[in-house]
Amino acid sequence: MTRFNLYENEVAGKFNKRLVTAARVIDESTLPKTTQELVKIRSSQINRCGMCLDMHTKDAAHAGETPVRLAMVAAWKESTVFTDAERAALALTEEGTRLADTGGITEDTWAQVRKNYDDDQIGALISLIATINAWNRLNAISGLVGGEYVPGQW
Repeated sequence: MTRFNLYENEVAGKFNKRLVTAARVIDESTLPKTTQELVKIRSSQINRCGMCLDMHTKDAAHAGETPVRLAMVAAWKESTVFTDAERAALALTEEGTRLADTGGITEDTWAQVRKNYDDDQIGALISLIATINAWNRLNAISGLVGGEYVPGQW
């Protein structure tokens, strides 16, 4: 089903390695790991990236995320299982992923992000949203599908 193997192509392979290296800065930040996975899951849902959705739901579950919270990510606005900080991150993720549809980041969302995160965490959050959107697009365009990922594989 894969249209193009990103990992065997010289140019795409080099790009992917650099993207992984860039993402380490986010992984090493103080942005909570739980929040990082929720952001990755929500962006992957919006972008219909089966590969990333498979990976990040499995990694989150493996790290102890509950089935209820995983099931509720797509309907986070209509749930009570996320903290105010997580809700701010999910709102920023949605608005940042759907820029063309939303017209950008609302002042209310930005105020909630500012209220719940420090500058380093905001920098990590913005970088994470950009990075997962890049991964979603790379995988979706090349035709990578989900279902085979094993937690911790990459």
